[in-house]
Amino acid sequence: MATFTKNQQAFIDAANKQYKKRATKLGMLSREDLTKIADKAGLNFPQWLTTNPAYRVGRGTYMIPTSKVAVAAPAATITRKPVATPVEQSVAPVADVNPITLSKGVTEFSHIPEAEAAFVPFGYFKAVFNIIKSMKFYPIFVTGLSGNGKTYMVEQACSKAKRDMMRVNITVETDEDDLLGGFRLVDGATVWFDGPVVKAMKMGAVLLLDEVDLASTKIMCLQPVLEGKGIFLKKINEWVRPADGFTVIATANTKGKGDNTGNFIGAGVMNEAFLERFPITVEQDYPSQAVEKKILHKVFEANGIDDSDFIDNLVSWADTIRKSYKEDAIDEIITTRRLVHISEAYGIFEDRMEAIDLCISRFDDETKTSFLELYTKVDADVDPNEVTDVTADEVAEDDDTTDNDCPF
Repeated sequence: MATFTKNQQAFIDAANKQYKKRATKLGMLSREDLTKIADKAGLNFPQWLTTNPAYRVGRGTYMIPTSKVAVAAPAATITRKPVATPVEQSVAPVADVNPITLSKGVTEFSHIPEAEAAFVPFGYFKAVFNIIKSMKFYPIFVTGLSGNGKTYMVEQACSKAKRDMMRVNITVETDEDDLLGGFRLVDGATVWFDGPVVKAMKMGAVLLLDEVDLASTKIMCLQPVLEGKGIFLKKINEWVRPADGFTVIATANTKGKGDNTGNFIGAGVMNEAFLERFPITVEQDYPSQAVEKKILHKVFEANGIDDSDFIDNLVSWADTIRKSYKEDAIDEIITTRRLVHISEAYGIFEDRMEAIDLCISRFDDETKTSFLELYTKVDADVDPNEVTDVTADEVAEDDDTTDNDCPF
């Protein structure tokens, strides 16, 4: 790796001297700034810097290198391990990053999800993992009720396959600018920033469109992306082709046909042409009782709890409620995620009924009462009357402060 030439080092020194404060704050200088530096120092315009993608921050903006060793221009192909400047990492805070002191003017980071020790594979995990591992472009639509681990499954499949993943949470407000990218005002200049979809395409990563059935028709901008043919960014007149390994996975609580239950407010009827671009649909159900027990055992272990009987009771309780839900006998359901919440609450309060009561208080009073009564029939060791609402008087009794201590 070659070192900087004498003229290149002279320009770096001049840039740091003239624009150190600005470069330290934003990590970027415009072509106009580079011209002023060169003119003031009596040097030639730094073509060696503007033509090296390693020093490019955005459209027409550049980072001044500080290393004593020059960074070679990267090859034309894009690797799966992304290299980005701090400014390009728009999804992460950069206030504490000092770009001017980075060793090569760039920083490496990974989008591979962390492996979770509490994860237990079930359902279609193997199928999703095999598709992700294959590095083929093969979009998947994952549907299922809330809290059954759809997103979690995709994340852990990417983690096991050592694949980068970009997650985008879709809402009705999500538009082309949020997905593909747009111009942002930086230091008085408009700078183009790639959106998460374009980043995933360039990286050859897995693009996860989470809660995709909440989207408006604006998501139709992804039609060419779902065909695997690339996309034209009309705002910057650039054609982006997906790198090897890029694929798309969408999760939703419905199949894109709307929701008649009233449980998933905002889920709309999706365009048939959009849905047709997903070759397969995976219908994720809640795990079996055996798998759910394994999940809770890991959660209990992580929270330092040893209570197998409580785990058995929770799983049986949830299973009974889900059967009633499928028969339209009740309108609410206990999800696997809710059981995890109860387990964690039990680790804090060390009381079964209190943990359950606090974690199901989100339901209306009638549903909550029926759920509590049902649990007491499953667990003979608990008393439904031991859980009472905390009154204001009880709070006052536990409060050591007096009225004289109140500053108001």
